[in-house]
Amino acid sequence: MAVQALRRLFTADEYHRMTQAGILSEDDRVELIEGEIVQMSPIGSRHARCVRLLNRIFSKGVGDRAIVDVQNPIRLGERLEPQPDVALLRPRPDFYAGVHPGPEDVLLIAEVMERSAAFDREVKAPLYARSGIPEVWWVDLEEEVVEVYREPSP
Repeated sequence: MAVQALRRLFTADEYHRMTQAGILSEDDRVELIEGEIVQMSPIGSRHARCVRLLNRIFSKGVGDRAIVDVQNPIRLGERLEPQPDVALLRPRPDFYAGVHPGPEDVLLIAEVMERSAAFDREVKAPLYARSGIPEVWWVDLEEEVVEVYREPSP
């Protein structure tokens, strides 16, 4: 006899209430993926260096034409709020005060992969494509390559 475990999926609002209630802390390395709270890999020194370099390169390159957002949530749906390593956002005078950017606000997402390549490619890539993110970069530290996908599809 097969046993099926019931899972409780969370909305982004419920996820945020968990932080407000102290169930999750601001320091927890988690993100909301398809209603599940998923623990993210620890950030190693190579990963951190790469994110800093991308931040610098993008900041110099885009100037005031975009907001460079580092490791902050993007609300892609009711049950989907990943925290990409770097995102380029449409500029807004309020810098998204009181709201996380949505898919219509994202110009580009860059994910740095050191230990998370399989998860990023198999889980996050289709979610970004389905959400209509126009450009996604995968920076693979193990393979030492950058893959660029414009107008990706699931």
